[in-house]
Amino acid sequence: MKKVFSVVWGVALAATMSFAQQSSTQQSGTQTNHIDVDGYTIDAQINPATQTLNAHVAVRFVPLDDQVSSATFELNNNLNISQITDSKGASLNSARTQSDNTVRVTFPGALPKGQMAEIKFVYDGRLSGDEESPIYGIKFAAIQNDYSFLLYPSRWFPISGYTGDRFTSKMNVTVPEGYTVVGSGANGSKPDTVGGTIFAFDFAKPSFPGDLAVVKGQPVKSSSGGVTTTLWFRGPQAENANLYGETTAQMLDHFSSLFGLAPYANLTIVETADGAPNGYSAPGLIFLAPRAIAKEVNANVLANQIARQWWEIDVSPVNRNHIWLENGMALYSEALWTEHDKGASAMEQRMHDTAVTALTVDDVPMIQTGRLEDYSPEYWALSASKGAAVMGMLRSTMGDEKFFAALKAFLTQNAWKPVTTADFRAACEAAMGEELRYFFIQWVENSNAPEFKLEYTIFRTQKGFRVQGKISQDLDTFRMPVDLKIETEGNPEEKRVEVMGTSSEFSVETFGKPKSVTIDPGNKVLRMSPQMRVDVAIRKGEQFVQISEFAEALKEYQRALDTQKTSSMAHYRVGEVFFLQHNYQSAANEFREALNGDNNPKWIEVWAHIYLGKVFDITGQRERAVNEYTQAQRTRDNTQGAQDEIQKFLKQPYSEKSKELV
Repeated sequence: MKKVFSVVWGVALAATMSFAQQSSTQQSGTQTNHIDVDGYTIDAQINPATQTLNAHVAVRFVPLDDQVSSATFELNNNLNISQITDSKGASLNSARTQSDNTVRVTFPGALPKGQMAEIKFVYDGRLSGDEESPIYGIKFAAIQNDYSFLLYPSRWFPISGYTGDRFTSKMNVTVPEGYTVVGSGANGSKPDTVGGTIFAFDFAKPSFPGDLAVVKGQPVKSSSGGVTTTLWFRGPQAENANLYGETTAQMLDHFSSLFGLAPYANLTIVETADGAPNGYSAPGLIFLAPRAIAKEVNANVLANQIARQWWEIDVSPVNRNHIWLENGMALYSEALWTEHDKGASAMEQRMHDTAVTALTVDDVPMIQTGRLEDYSPEYWALSASKGAAVMGMLRSTMGDEKFFAALKAFLTQNAWKPVTTADFRAACEAAMGEELRYFFIQWVENSNAPEFKLEYTIFRTQKGFRVQGKISQDLDTFRMPVDLKIETEGNPEEKRVEVMGTSSEFSVETFGKPKSVTIDPGNKVLRMSPQMRVDVAIRKGEQFVQISEFAEALKEYQRALDTQKTSSMAHYRVGEVFFLQHNYQSAANEFREALNGDNNPKWIEVWAHIYLGKVFDITGQRERAVNEYTQAQRTRDNTQGAQDEIQKFLKQPYSEKSKELV
């Protein structure tokens, strides 16, 4: 069973990542590309029986600098190059570097700047999905007998300017009879000469049409609200296809009202495999891992991927330093759907969780995201979580009407183009009618978050009362509009204060006698507080647990307990670590402390009792174990299937062989 409310980084299975693992994509966010890829012509053969790929790829590109005598491409290490030639068929020298999946191609002479050139690659290899991925621990390519998928991050074709350099493509993909190929763009098929089928795809707009799936059987066609979604789900997931199709139509309709016309009204959704990212988007396509397909729609994953049809496919960052625009808006779209589907309070809780994750990275500005490893927890915390938090603050600053007008204008003006933060800021300023540079300096170019202190005095006046005070924080260059709420004996009063520098004064007139003053009552501003420090420390500990750095995790949990000794969550997480380390007495002590703490969140009660039951089963105390399971059952809390877990261990004692982190 998966960890309760574990940290899931947007679209990635980041838990398997190594913080220290180096990848070429980490470097590509800041390096200068010397060529601009215009497009690809790809002729590929996929053989499910042998799990192999054979490809002939022509790359058209334009040198951006004078005296370009070589070009570097990223290509999966498991693909063996047999030939590289120029447009005239002359062989070109090359050198491969296994550590970053690159191949450097050297030209006989310098290429003319700005003049289209072409080189051709011939290669083959086996991609079963068990090989080492270019992004460590995450499966982006797998050729199996009953399904296959080749996604852009797998580098199954030569890539330059990963996630930044948009391109067109023409693909001809040959598969055996009985298989269907799914791809982006206008398509057609015809028999080949040896009994297979050639599927052709033509994508003429610059984007990222570099993803394929090979499927068998027939898809489910789900029509709802004028939208037809094609779903290729296998096995037990197939019965959920119609529900996912209906939800896809609802999300497309909602996001179209916020962002403007969708790039694709009808999407195709394909199931991938265990080990692949929860979700992944391509032009007109969405790929979902089996764990993201359930009887109850995984709304977060689906909303994130659908939003990427605008915020990745339609527009995309010019390089990885601006990728917060893509990942941040995709994650914020999850919150927008939550707001639409479950209301403002659910969104507020969602944004609080997002803020906690965002604050786990406090030493790298978002505009330097290219420094971070692709798909790492830090990468998602900065580009997605902080990006989403910044979008939320920008919405609060601008107001709904101007914020969503800016989004629509930005997408319309930059459709099918690479974009920068400056482009986005210009669209926001045009909609706002005033300069917003201060906002982007604070939240995009800096890494600090404020911690507010509030001081005030209440005076009686002839007409009522006056609250006079100041807001202090320690960032000298800080500027941000911040809301105040004054609870009175009558109606509450609200005021927006322009906080500038380390101290800002305010004065609010009220009719009723003030009872309390709250700063940022809706938690709109990304900021530290004593409770936030506890939450951030716990989240950092969870990140360390995901990569089995238990000693570091315990240090973070202890920081949380140093701030708040009664934190049930911190004690519970410590108990989990001790349980994993077979330190059962210490684990039991911590689960007891969790039950005696602040009981926040409430699901800790049911799971602490379940864990205590497991401890007693392991130590041969079945009667005490049953007592704990029974107490857990009485809570009636079914968070993450708790009641199913209870029933299982009431029938049969828990053993170490079945131990999983919950």
